Amino acid sequence: MAIVSSQQQPTEPERKPKQRQESTRKRQTRKAPEENLLQPTAAVDEQEKQEESLRPPRLADYIGQKELKEVLLIAIQAAKNRNEPLDHLLLYGPPGLGKTTMSLILAAEMEVNCKITTAPALERPRDIVGLLMSMKQGDILFIDEIHRLSRMAEELLYPAMEDFRVDITIGKGQAAKTRSLPLLPFTLVGATTRIGSLTSPLRDRFGIIHRLRFYEPEELSQIVLRTAEILKTPITSEGATEIARRARGTPRIANRLLKRVRDYSQVKASGEISQKIASDALTLFNVDPLGLDWTDRLILKAMIEHFNGGPVGLETIASATGEDSQTIEEVYEPYLMQIGLMQRTHRGRTVTPAAWKHLGYD
Repeated sequence: MAIVSSQQQPTEPERKPKQRQESTRKRQTRKAPEENLLQPTAAVDEQEKQEESLRPPRLADYIGQKELKEVLLIAIQAAKNRNEPLDHLLLYGPPGLGKTTMSLILAAEMEVNCKITTAPALERPRDIVGLLMSMKQGDILFIDEIHRLSRMAEELLYPAMEDFRVDITIGKGQAAKTRSLPLLPFTLVGATTRIGSLTSPLRDRFGIIHRLRFYEPEELSQIVLRTAEILKTPITSEGATEIARRARGTPRIANRLLKRVRDYSQVKASGEISQKIASDALTLFNVDPLGLDWTDRLILKAMIEHFNGGPVGLETIASATGEDSQTIEEVYEPYLMQIGLMQRTHRGRTVTPAAWKHLGYD
């Protein structure tokens, strides 16, 4: 039988101080992560505030999309005259063209609140019912990626959009009953990059349907100058134009490129951002004079080198490049077609002679 000496076996009074020390260490360990999270959270909040400051607050400050602005100005004035909420609005087009910004502007113009969500977040019936029941008179509900709504969520939206009511089922089986709850009149703003994926019943319930187009370089140049002023970044008009023409016709990309050029200017140069500084910076970041990045060129080169320029199917392009087919179709393909470097035919995608020349194959 093993014998433990009194030196190896601590007495009760000796054990307690050690337990208190261990307990103190555990409490300190638990507190440390919480304290460390404070600063990153503050940094994220500050970044979000900065991003929000870049959004134009009013329709008059919104640059570009002239046709949409004219339509909305009439709709806003008419709704105010009748003391009614705006008609439901569906915005579609490539990402980054200002769909979310437009919904916030509409709320500001109508002097109501705007609630923002995405279709994948509305999986369960109670998610969308709770959201609809929380809407106040005239409020705007913005649903991004609305083409991804579940069938159940979509069917709940039908009476909500048409009759401002929501139908819920109480109970199960033979004891189940349907109850209609009234809603305050509201405006649904839906945004999608794939309008063809929306069902006809949902699409037909929108009073205004509008496509957002790519921005012209002159419009993007104004956006860059405005953003630079907000960020307190000195820039010449030529520098803004250089960034704008490489921004793929998209304000979100223009603002992102401006921030990268600002970093380059602060480290590699001094003073305001000129055309040369902007060009050197964007070349370093693999953004060429047409706004093509590394992935754009990879897609075009794969089509040229492996398939002699096409025609080639979307899934084949995705396999050859390692990119997701949906990403190619929604993010890269629209701009390549817009500037005439790619065409879509019934047999597949083809590379145009302009692309061959731009990449140095001609």
